[in-house]
Amino acid sequence: MCCAAIATPVQTSFGIVHDRPALFIEVIAQDGASGWGEVRCNFPACGAEHRAALVQTVLALQSGEPGPIAQVIAGIDLALWDLQARRAGLALWRLLGGKSDEIGVYASGLNPTGAELIVAEHLACGFDAFKLKLGFGRERDAANLKRVREIIGPERRLMVDANQAWDLDTALSMAEVLDEHRPLWLEEPLRCDRPIMEWQMLSARTAIPLAAGENFANHAAFKEGIASGALSVIQPDAAKWGGISGNWPVTQAVQAAGLMYCPHYLGAGVGLLASAHLLAAAGDSGGRGLLEVDANPNPLRSRLSGPIETPAGGRVRLGEAPGIGITPDIASLRREIAAAG
Repeated sequence: MCCAAIATPVQTSFGIVHDRPALFIEVIAQDGASGWGEVRCNFPACGAEHRAALVQTVLALQSGEPGPIAQVIAGIDLALWDLQARRAGLALWRLLGGKSDEIGVYASGLNPTGAELIVAEHLACGFDAFKLKLGFGRERDAANLKRVREIIGPERRLMVDANQAWDLDTALSMAEVLDEHRPLWLEEPLRCDRPIMEWQMLSARTAIPLAAGENFANHAAFKEGIASGALSVIQPDAAKWGGISGNWPVTQAVQAAGLMYCPHYLGAGVGLLASAHLLAAAGDSGGRGLLEVDANPNPLRSRLSGPIETPAGGRVRLGEAPGIGITPDIASLRREIAAAG
C-alpha cells in the first residue's frame, strides 16, 4: 500500500480527498510469472488499509460489506489477467482480442475551484475532452461550467459529473442550466440506488445523454441499466467491481446495445492501465469511447501510467509491451514519495 500527499485537495459533492492512496497487488505463480493489479480505494483514504487487511485474510462475507470485498477480488482478477498476458508475451489488449492499441482519453475530476489552470495545463499536454464536477450549488455550477466551456472552446467535448448529488427535481432543474453548454453526457445526477424509473423520467425530459455505472456492483445492475433506455453511456470500474473477468461481458453487452463504453477510473496507474487495455480490446466503441484520466495531481498515477498522460490530439497508443506495459517498482516509488514529503 502507498499513499501520496497532495497540495490541493480534490473536491467532490460527497467529500474532500486530502491524499491519494493506492493498493497494488502482485500475484506470483509457481513458475515465477507475475502480474499486477490494483484495488479501488480512492475514497475515503482509510479504506486502503482496510482493503489491504482483507487481501491478507479470508474473503468471507460476514459483515455485510460486499463492496470492499468486491474491490479486493477485482484487484486480484486484474493481476491474474496481467500475469496471463505477460506469460503469453502479449499486451493485455491483444490477449483480449483487440485489433488496435489506440484509445481516446479525457481529463477528469475538475474541481469547483482552480479548474481553469488544470484545463489549460491539460490542453497543452494534448487532451481535448474534459469533465467538470458539479453538485456545489446552481450558481456556482453554472459559472464553473460557463468558464470551462469558454476555455476549451465550442467544439471540444465537455462532460459533467454530479457525483449523485441531486434528487430528480434538482436534476431536472439543473438540466436547463447545462443544456446551453452541450455536455457530451451528464454523469450520476441521481443516487445510484434510486429507482430506474427516475432515471427514465430524467432521460425523457432532457436531451443531455445520461451516464452511470461506476457504482453498479453486479451483472444484474448493469443488465437493468443497459436495458432501461435511460443511459447512453455505461461506465464500469474494473478495479471497483469485476476486474477483467466481470467487465468483459458487460463491455460486450454495452456495445451490442449501441451504447458508449467509457471505463470509469480515478485511482493510481496500474488500474488505469488495465482500464485502458480493456477499452482498446473493446474497440474504442467506434472511436466514441473514452478513458477517464484524473486531471488532479497524483504521483501514484503519473509515475505508473505509461503513455496515458501524454496524448496526441486526445488519443493514446498503448504499445505492444507484455501485460499492462509496466512493472511497478514499489520500493522505489515509496522512496520517491517519502522524499517528496
